[in-house]
Amino acid sequence: MIAAPKSIAGRLALMFAIATGAVSILAGVTLFSFQSLELKRHQAEELSARSEIIEAMIRRSEDPTRWPLMTDKLKSFTPADGSIRYRIESADPRFQFMPGTALEPARNGFGVIHADGKRFMTLSRKVPAFGRRPDVRLVIAADTAPFDASRYVLGVGALGMSVLITALVSLLGWWIARRGLAPVDRLSQRAGALNPADLSLRMPTQDLPAELVGLMSAFNGALDRLQAAYERLAAFNADVAHELRTPLGNLIGQTQVALSRTRDADELEDTLHSNLEELERLRTIINDMLFMARADQGALAANLAPLSLAALTHKTADFLDVLFEDAEVRLEVRGDATVTADASLLGRAVTNLLDNAIRHGVDCKTVRVTIEPQDKVVCLSVRNKGGPIPGPHLARLFDRFYRMDRAREHSGEVHGLGLAVVKAIVAMHGGSVFARCEGGEVLIGFLLPRAEPMATDGGLATVAAEPPPERETLDA
Repeated sequence: MIAAPKSIAGRLALMFAIATGAVSILAGVTLFSFQSLELKRHQAEELSARSEIIEAMIRRSEDPTRWPLMTDKLKSFTPADGSIRYRIESADPRFQFMPGTALEPARNGFGVIHADGKRFMTLSRKVPAFGRRPDVRLVIAADTAPFDASRYVLGVGALGMSVLITALVSLLGWWIARRGLAPVDRLSQRAGALNPADLSLRMPTQDLPAELVGLMSAFNGALDRLQAAYERLAAFNADVAHELRTPLGNLIGQTQVALSRTRDADELEDTLHSNLEELERLRTIINDMLFMARADQGALAANLAPLSLAALTHKTADFLDVLFEDAEVRLEVRGDATVTADASLLGRAVTNLLDNAIRHGVDCKTVRVTIEPQDKVVCLSVRNKGGPIPGPHLARLFDRFYRMDRAREHSGEVHGLGLAVVKAIVAMHGGSVFARCEGGEVLIGFLLPRAEPMATDGGLATVAAEPPPERETLDA
């Protein structure tokens, strides 16, 4: 078996050769067969023409005295090389012509016999009796060697032309393939120039065949996504380093101050309490990062059960009751719907949304939670008066460690993972998040697949009297 070439141009040239060879051979065989039939037809027409002439002569030779003249003419018609031969058979010996070579075809009409090591085409006809001449049988034989030679030359010529055409088309196909694949070579060279040092490099899409434009556009799209992921990873690493550095710096500084001189038990206890707060913050950051890492790896929510979003919101609000009181903010919950979710995870997401609304509200007296059952999803939105947020910032609210205040002057209270955790939790439940501004208010929420609908009173809900969930349960 012939091994296929490794290059595309070689493969195309080989396929061109195979296709051209097959077509050329088929065309050659067809032409050879047609010409062979034509040569055979011409030979048969020649025999028929000779037969008509001799039959006319036989009809005029109805008397035995005229027969010798007839045989003399047949002898004169016979070439010296014996390529044309005649024979007349009759029951009356006076009306016969039988030269030395026997020509005895099996039947009347056209046939093929072998005599003296040669192959002959024969035509045998019966000439009816006339006058004193009885019925005779005329046999004419023609040597097929000239026609066989012509067929041989034709076959060799057709085979040679097939080989020549195949070779020429193969070379032409290889040249065309190389010319056609030149853009691929240029793309290969450009791809070799891609490197992490310059993430803005892209593959060219100009002056390319139509078949490659879509491929290069998709490839450039993949490079765009890789660049964005790389930049997010770099920013994430910087943010992690910053967020961990602040509490660690506080811990080290407070410890160094405490150790700088002798302290009494109360001072050391205060230092330990302060350090514990920083350690708690570190633990929260690390736990959130580990949780989002599991979510990024495709983890799905477990312990799914039908639950009321309104009841879950009330329960979460009880946990944040101190924050609501300190901020002098009132909570309203409108509507209700049932979803199938992990209560602890989804409660954590609602907690983060409410906490975000309280912390970042501007002259906000009411945080309104709206729960709207839609066609196949349930929408939960948290609305507060937070002022207009520019589009670029609005699109990145769910990014990790993202704050509109890039200087992080007030980063001591929060670590910038709240909304990122919401996005991760909602994704684990097969939902999506959104953020938009409407009439000077900020709406942040999520969409979850809808479960069996629950009956609601359709009015303004009140805070439930159930006990608030423990913080550790929400962080699970």
